[in-house]
Amino acid sequence: MSARQLVLRQRAELLRALCCGGSSEGLESVLDLLLSWGMLFWEDYQNVLVPCRGLCANTRVLLDLVYTKGDETCRLLLAAFKQVLPEAQRAGLSFGNCCTADLENTRDDTKELHGTAIQTLQTDRPDLVRRLRDHIEGALEALLHTGSFTPSDCDEVQLPVYTPSQQTRRLLDQVRSKGEPAAKVLLQYFQQTEDHPSPSNQEAPPKECLSYQKKLRSTVSAQSHFLRTYGGTSSLSLEDIYTEGQLELAQGGSEAQPQTGALGLEDVVGLVGTLNQEADTVLVSGDAGSGKSTLLQRLHLLWARGAALHDFFLLFSFSCRRLSSVQRELSLRELLFLHCCWPDGDQDRIFQFILDHPHLILFTFDGLDELMQSFSDSEQRHCCPTQCAPVPTLLFNLLQGSLMKGVRKVVTSRPEAVGPTLKRYLRKEVLLKGFSPGGIDCFVRKYHRDPMVATRVLECLRSNTALLGLCHIPVFCWIVSKCYKELLGCGEGEGSPQTITDVYLMILQHFFQRRASQRNTMGIGWVQEHQDTALHLGQLAMEGLGASCYIFTGTELQKCGVTEEDICMGFLIRSKDLSSSTNCKHYEFLHITMQCFFAALYIVLNNNSDRSTIPKLFQPQDKQQQPGFHRACLGHCLTQQEGALKEANKAAETPNLQITATFVSGLLAQRHRSLLLLSCPGPTLDRKSKQVVTCLSKGMQKHFKSIPRPVEGEKKSMHAMPGFVWLIKCIHEMQDSRIARDAMAKLEVEHLKLTYCNIGPGECTALAYVLQHLRNPVGLQLDYNYVGDVGVEQLLPCLHVCHSVYLRHNNISDDGIRKLIEKGIQCEHFQKIALFNNKLTDACTECFAHLLKMKHNFLSLRLGNNNITAAGAGQLAEGLRFNRSLQFLGLWGNKIGDKGAEAIANALKDSQTLLWLCYTLVIVLNTSFTLLSRALHRLTKNCITRTGVECLILALESNNSVKAVWYVNIML
Repeated sequence: MSARQLVLRQRAELLRALCCGGSSEGLESVLDLLLSWGMLFWEDYQNVLVPCRGLCANTRVLLDLVYTKGDETCRLLLAAFKQVLPEAQRAGLSFGNCCTADLENTRDDTKELHGTAIQTLQTDRPDLVRRLRDHIEGALEALLHTGSFTPSDCDEVQLPVYTPSQQTRRLLDQVRSKGEPAAKVLLQYFQQTEDHPSPSNQEAPPKECLSYQKKLRSTVSAQSHFLRTYGGTSSLSLEDIYTEGQLELAQGGSEAQPQTGALGLEDVVGLVGTLNQEADTVLVSGDAGSGKSTLLQRLHLLWARGAALHDFFLLFSFSCRRLSSVQRELSLRELLFLHCCWPDGDQDRIFQFILDHPHLILFTFDGLDELMQSFSDSEQRHCCPTQCAPVPTLLFNLLQGSLMKGVRKVVTSRPEAVGPTLKRYLRKEVLLKGFSPGGIDCFVRKYHRDPMVATRVLECLRSNTALLGLCHIPVFCWIVSKCYKELLGCGEGEGSPQTITDVYLMILQHFFQRRASQRNTMGIGWVQEHQDTALHLGQLAMEGLGASCYIFTGTELQKCGVTEEDICMGFLIRSKDLSSSTNCKHYEFLHITMQCFFAALYIVLNNNSDRSTIPKLFQPQDKQQQPGFHRACLGHCLTQQEGALKEANKAAETPNLQITATFVSGLLAQRHRSLLLLSCPGPTLDRKSKQVVTCLSKGMQKHFKSIPRPVEGEKKSMHAMPGFVWLIKCIHEMQDSRIARDAMAKLEVEHLKLTYCNIGPGECTALAYVLQHLRNPVGLQLDYNYVGDVGVEQLLPCLHVCHSVYLRHNNISDDGIRKLIEKGIQCEHFQKIALFNNKLTDACTECFAHLLKMKHNFLSLRLGNNNITAAGAGQLAEGLRFNRSLQFLGLWGNKIGDKGAEAIANALKDSQTLLWLCYTLVIVLNTSFTLLSRALHRLTKNCITRTGVECLILALESNNSVKAVWYVNIML
């Protein structure tokens, strides 16, 4: 296929690859190369790179232009793409027969055509951009000194919105417009720079900066030494309790990622997974309680001790919760020195060092979702580090890169809080997915120094898989560990915690029990005994959510009736960040989920709340986004309280309302009725419970009505909209099978798609609880989540209503699959499974062989990109030999080799049902391709050589059912 045809065929993929990062750096680098190779004229360059036009539009113009120039230009365009794009972005693209030698020859040919300095600037443009970017100021000084540039020319080049590479390109463009004399001045300066490299990188930091670093390390170490989240007590040393969470790149479609091992802490700020090299901001996203703050705290401690992050001379950490409380405008200098560490020495020199060496500085911002203002493109641009501006403006411009370009920033947030406006400026996104099963074990053993206690807690968790599924979220694991006596005393029956609400009621009882005058006298009325405290804290929590407020002053506590005795219960903790810097005390709930729980308690226990509170709490998200909705929703609960809700720059976040609604559902479950009946009249509880059920029913119906009519010949399918999984979790919290059955009564689809829905083990528990009531079997697609082995076990109760299960890229190992297959064999409708890109080995193939032998209606087995070898293929072959129903078999991306291929081939000789067979990376040496191409359509990445291919050919020559066999990367 010609290069011109390749460009046309891959037009959409080329456009996506160059634009997916949101930065124009890729396009400009491609243009640099095409200019240097002489494939574009200067007028072409100007027609493509129009500043007021969007990145995608400019890229389309380039593709159109190159296509009209013919095959040779298209070939060099593909070569430029191959050279510029990171490996992750060029995956799946074909670049034809372009090779490095040809490119070098092209470049040498164009260099021989130099005649003028301007031509040299064009042919050497890629090298100049790379080498001059650190010497822009010196080049401008040289041009100013010779009169080639004016001060306004320099200002135009050094606009803060430009990256260093873009500033270099603007410099080259300006020099070209000035003519040959200016070009000669720049080339002469470049030659001098190459002959005498700047020693700036080797210079030691000034003495004042070294002293400041020492003080900053001491400050950061003191702030990070003890675990600050989950109670904020000084009794838990971070060093003793910290347990690694599961980190994964957000662009999780990367097939190789599970095979290359988990990401480490330093990979968060490292090069791994970089999508936009010109951006400086790394986002660490995860659900509430997943350990984002603790991860940052661990990074801070390692830097302070000199154990990690050696490339960063200074580290400045910020809490967005604290920054939200700052009312006055600040400069960047005040932000650093007032809110992090005050210098003892020459402040001017230290700050100038920071400005001059941005690549040596690291900023961290914890809890972007708790900032009281969302970001948009209309945000005021702020470029001056000494000029004051509102804190949100400072923060946005830091993250976007207008301010302090080159400083690496790490930001944590819940996924829903980061919109597309900010995501365009991300270097990469890393997902924190809580604890693995091994992480749960590690945390419990670290928390309980007594091995006997730790063993008992873990045994209790293993006997209660629903609770084990919840414990992959670190905050739940902490609650369970803290309340282990209550946990061990509840047995394994219905009283054992099953839901998130159960877990939070357990810690509520634990804190009340700890403060009770007679510790063991708390009976069924323990909620009534502490009702006043619950209502006081609940009102405070409600007002906070309504105003996006998470830190409270003493005045606000007093307004809600919170007493010193209420504070002593332990649910509120001193906010050290603010209390230490002001004269008054500030308080916060020990975790945001605890604030949501108390808000839910207030909604349930407050007899005077408005009847519309619960319906508004469960409103669809599109209605929630209306201005002022949240304040109106939560304000109805406080109609008889003095004062109104605090005005805020934005409404409470939807995720917090959803967490609150989930707790409301759980508290109104029938299983907790006797607990709350003494605190709230029965009719009131009944009314509120019916309201929740009605809201959940309407919410589910809204989703079902959105299902489009199926295209002719395709199955009727539903892709989960935002909020669907949340509604499922609310239904599960109520623990009423009738509600689940009614919710599923009107769902009539053949395929339920829940890909990229952030589904972990806890969500799997809720899904299984509800989906088991489906009337007709469905295909359940859970690709690209983090189900894991625990989640697989949670899904077993609904497996009987699944004719297909898709679990691609879910970190599942052999242990989880053994349990699934054992259950699947017993399920009549279970016919298909897809497990691409997990952690399967030969240890699970015997289970699949048994499945193939036992289930005579099984249709599809896809095991691509795992760790199956020839031994595993031999096991599968044993099952295939007895199977008379399988139609689709996928094994690509494994290492089955010749022996495995031969075993599979022999097993498939007599198959009359197989329609589709997929391998990968077939290496054929010195063999005729004619027979192969006649017998096979696609074979793919299993280290199969000539011998293995010949076996497959012989087997398939006599097979009349196979219609497609895939092959890729053939080596003749």
